[in-house]
Amino acid sequence: MPKMKTKRGAAKRLKRTASGKLKRIRGWKRHKLEGKQPGRRRRLRKPGLVAPADERRLKVLVPYI
Repeated sequence: MPKMKTKRGAAKRLKRTASGKLKRIRGWKRHKLEGKQPGRRRRLRKPGLVAPADERRLKVLVPYI
């Protein structure tokens, strides 16, 4: 059986943590920033973890990172 190919779009958006979970960039920080609270804008800078409900599905897309 051939090796699985990595989905390149997913590989550019996801990184794996040391414990094997998937890290992602948060959304909602492109425009209309003056309408968002400063604390909310600060929290959006930090990466988030992929939800456990989605993690199994996304690990198939990026098997080798």
